[in-house]
Amino acid sequence: MPQFVHLHAHSHYSLLDGLGRIDQLIAQAKEYKMPALALTDHGVMYGAIEFYEKCREADIKPIVGVEFYLARRSHLDKTPKIDASPHHLTVLAKNETGYKNLIKLTTLAHLKGYYYKPRVDKKLLKEYSEGLMALSGCLAAEIPRAIANNLKEEGVKKIILEYQEIFDPGNFYLEIQSHPEIPEQNKVDQTLIALSQKLNIPLVATNDIHYIKETDKEAHEVLLAVQTKKEVDDTERLSFRGSDFSMLSSDEMAQRFKDTPAAIDNSLKIAEQCELKLELDKTIMPDFELPPGHSEKILYLRFLCQNGFKKKYGEGNEKASAAKARLEYELMVIENTDFIDYFLIVQDFVNWAKSQGILVGPGRGSAAGSIVSYLLNITDIDPLKYNLLFERFLNPDRVAPPDIDLDFPDDRRAEVIEYIANKYGHDHMAQIITFGVMKARLAVRDVTRALGLPYSLGDRLAKLIPFGLTLEEALKTNKELKQIYETNAEAKRILEMSFQLEGVVRHASMHAAGIVLSREPLDNYAPLQFAPRGEQGIITQYSMYDVEKIGLLKIDILGLANLTIIKNALRIIRKTKNIELDPSTFPQDDPKTFEFLAKAETTGVFQLESDGIKRHLKELRPSTFDDIVAMVALYRPGPMEWIPDYIASKHGRKKITYLHPKLEPILKNTLGIAVYQEQVMQIARDIAGFTLAEADILRKAVGKKIKKLLIEQRGKFIAGAQKQGVKKEIAEKLFSFIEPFARYGFNRAHATGYALIAFQTAYLKAHFPAEFMAALLTSEQNNLDKIAKAVSEAERMKIKVLPPDINESFPEFGVVGPYIRFGLAAIKNVGFGVAEKIAEEKKENGPYKNVADFALRLTSAVINKKVWENLVSAGALDSLGERNQLLAATDLILKTAGSKTYQKTEGQFDLFGSMKENPTASPTLSLPAVTPATKKQKLIWERDLLGIYLSEHPLKDYLPAIEQENPLPLNELKANQNVKVAGIITQAKQILTKNNEPMCFARLEDMSGNTELVVFPKIYQKETALWQTDNVLVAWGKTNIKDNQLKVLVEKAKNLNLAQNLGPTIVSENNHHEKSESEKNEPLVVSLPYNVSKDILEKLKELVAEFPGQTPLLLELRQNGRIKIVKTKSQVENILPFREKLKGILNG
Repeated sequence: MPQFVHLHAHSHYSLLDGLGRIDQLIAQAKEYKMPALALTDHGVMYGAIEFYEKCREADIKPIVGVEFYLARRSHLDKTPKIDASPHHLTVLAKNETGYKNLIKLTTLAHLKGYYYKPRVDKKLLKEYSEGLMALSGCLAAEIPRAIANNLKEEGVKKIILEYQEIFDPGNFYLEIQSHPEIPEQNKVDQTLIALSQKLNIPLVATNDIHYIKETDKEAHEVLLAVQTKKEVDDTERLSFRGSDFSMLSSDEMAQRFKDTPAAIDNSLKIAEQCELKLELDKTIMPDFELPPGHSEKILYLRFLCQNGFKKKYGEGNEKASAAKARLEYELMVIENTDFIDYFLIVQDFVNWAKSQGILVGPGRGSAAGSIVSYLLNITDIDPLKYNLLFERFLNPDRVAPPDIDLDFPDDRRAEVIEYIANKYGHDHMAQIITFGVMKARLAVRDVTRALGLPYSLGDRLAKLIPFGLTLEEALKTNKELKQIYETNAEAKRILEMSFQLEGVVRHASMHAAGIVLSREPLDNYAPLQFAPRGEQGIITQYSMYDVEKIGLLKIDILGLANLTIIKNALRIIRKTKNIELDPSTFPQDDPKTFEFLAKAETTGVFQLESDGIKRHLKELRPSTFDDIVAMVALYRPGPMEWIPDYIASKHGRKKITYLHPKLEPILKNTLGIAVYQEQVMQIARDIAGFTLAEADILRKAVGKKIKKLLIEQRGKFIAGAQKQGVKKEIAEKLFSFIEPFARYGFNRAHATGYALIAFQTAYLKAHFPAEFMAALLTSEQNNLDKIAKAVSEAERMKIKVLPPDINESFPEFGVVGPYIRFGLAAIKNVGFGVAEKIAEEKKENGPYKNVADFALRLTSAVINKKVWENLVSAGALDSLGERNQLLAATDLILKTAGSKTYQKTEGQFDLFGSMKENPTASPTLSLPAVTPATKKQKLIWERDLLGIYLSEHPLKDYLPAIEQENPLPLNELKANQNVKVAGIITQAKQILTKNNEPMCFARLEDMSGNTELVVFPKIYQKETALWQTDNVLVAWGKTNIKDNQLKVLVEKAKNLNLAQNLGPTIVSENNHHEKSESEKNEPLVVSLPYNVSKDILEKLKELVAEFPGQTPLLLELRQNGRIKIVKTKSQVENILPFREKLKGILNG
């Protein structure tokens, strides 16, 4: 039986080009009994470490390579058309030197040579050729292209010899492939076979693997269609149609190359020459530079800890004695495990951040279990106070790098990263890549589009797959999905194709938190590239798991929005109340905070704002900080089932019992439940005599459900317990007791850190509600839906949110007296930069006096048409003019924005005319005469630009009619209820069902919240006009949860309008005690039924004649859900006597 090794293979890390996962490639090679396998993804080394490690596990020699993109000229040349189509070249690492050169070349290709593709050139190949072996490549490579383009033999020879000269003797092979369906390939192969003999350069056979089995061919075509955003039937797209690029067996390859057996044999010769040995699982710690006056790192670490010790524990007390013993133990472990530099590095940038006024989270993850972390100010959590274990953080028996995760405000995280890069060198630090894979729902949508099948079918199938489930799991659990799969041929095709694409890498992006630091320049260890998808910075091509495998120091630096909220709340409190607060000093027994938590008024409170946890908080009525820690730990899938027991035990409804007396001191604070992983470790120590290091190994073994380890640890626990005098049957029960908790238990140090942030946000909301809500709104200012939710919460708290005002608003939300003022940056499409410039100009030169003054002081670069229109429409310039008038003057104002002169032209008015007569006067603008915006229009603008109805809700005039209907408020909806709801339609979208029938999805809003209405064809087609935006209606139906969202499936509905339900009414009265000039001209809108009586019209006419004035009168006529606004020529004096008589006519 012939032997063969595949030397040109693509995995799914050749993004949207390779279909096979690394596991699949290796499994197939194993099945074929191949001794080795190469990985040569396009221009990247994403899978190199995973491939290397898994090949070793499978007893297959890993050959790490890259199919490089080779620039036609220099890799620095980037001329359109000329340099946009690089050649390909297959390059393999023979040894560690070659592997490091692959890393260098890949990094240079991305950081220096990127132009459409990451490119190297021949000069770079020559410079980094040591330890590398090259194959001439596929049809897209330079040599095959030259042959296919009929370059004369001498020209082709010259190119071949150039490559042979680049690589060391014996390290360049002519690559041939057997794809008889491609005429160019046959031509190239025959030429290369002939030239191989003439030039004495060996051949090697490959199959350019892009998928595993021939049956994957169609799925691969779908993948290519996804890549090119085209349909599979498009003949113009990239395609591998007709040819087989699967992983062929040795026999199949030998048969295809039976006329050139040496090409098969040479694959083995190359594999034999490739002997890459990588040292994994070692730690390459960066070097911390000691400050002047210090010569030994351990002594400096001790010096820093002692400084912190005096401040936090004092001396000569019982607590200090326990802390001192703990400190000595931890320092010994840190020194023995050689992690001194790690702690010094982390404390340096954390303390720098604090010195810059950057808030740092109190502690995240197991690092809070270290007293050294506490004394160095890395964490704010005293591990002795909270009974946290160091071994959960750093286990002396299982040496692995400690994991310190840090939280910073999300708007200042970049400053911390920049400090680290500047201190250790930009070439020593990078952020980490992460990969997005095709999950079941996305795969279904991608496949549907690529196959050219109806969007509605793919959308329906995707929505039937519960979040987080695989396709296989979804088909087992969802009967409707299974039925469609079994009865609908198109659905079956989509789902079967999706099975093949599910789990394939779709894109790369930057990890949200991870950075790496290295002792030497980072590209000595890992390939680098620019962050994709519009993100900034340089990232490793190795994932978080792989950078740890090769020994690099990983630190998680997370931007946490809740810290930004705390920071902004503290800033606003400082400004409005002149109070300086330190969250770490908030008393953890504060009655007001716990009263607030017991009511579950926790919208905006970290970790405690979901509907589910609010329900449990009300039942629990937390009274201690331990309660908050426990709730954070328990409210997760798995341990959530123990919440009722915890609550019942707290309130005496369930008796707390212990299997063994030694459990009581461990479980007393958590009411007999082992909530935390640390408690499992303490039970193993106190019951079975484990060291805490051994107990941590038990915790991991049980948590990972490794059967062999589980049996081993169970035996060890029971034997140890018996040695401690525990009977065997009790020991067995104890192990059974801790087993589920070890699996689902939460890291107590992590829960404590999160609970501290939860408590701090709750404290601020309880004691400084307006300031906290302003900070919360600022953090949500780029999300109109979340703004609406936060404003609704502020209103529930009786805090009025005032509309944006050009002279009163800050860029962010601010507090003015007892009120919150809407921030300018939160207006849609305005943005923080523009808002900041408006505020800075106002601060430097005073309030804007009028619209001309505003235009003069801001340049057109600041105020473009979209910004101007949105500022005006949102009401931010109401103090300067009426909205429709300001909008009508848009073009003129923009032309003169920032200008010091103005040329009068035909049809225009003299914008700065008043300044000619009196140079010290404020410039003025005579606004054009137009019909003022109606109240209804203003409310629509508010909803669209602010995300909410701010000045008043459009349902205000409908409240009597709504109350008559007695609907259920939308914020009280629960699943599987028959309900009657009422409100205004804010969004409506019509779609076609698979039977080509129209139906509708509409969003209904009332004074308490909003929900989605699902209107099926039978209901929708009865009266489509009912389901229009801004219609007010009543609907009956049943609630249902789908896609994790509550919806109402409508069974019937009716229009609810004032004209039909209440008779004639005044829609807008404008009866303010004091009115601005613009408000005086705001029209009075009177709503009438379409069939209003002649008697009412006559009386109305007489009243208008009695009160002539300047307020335009509009009539709003309503019939069958349709509204028509009729302008009248009448203008009235909108004063109280007029309004009283008008009401008498309308209500009479």
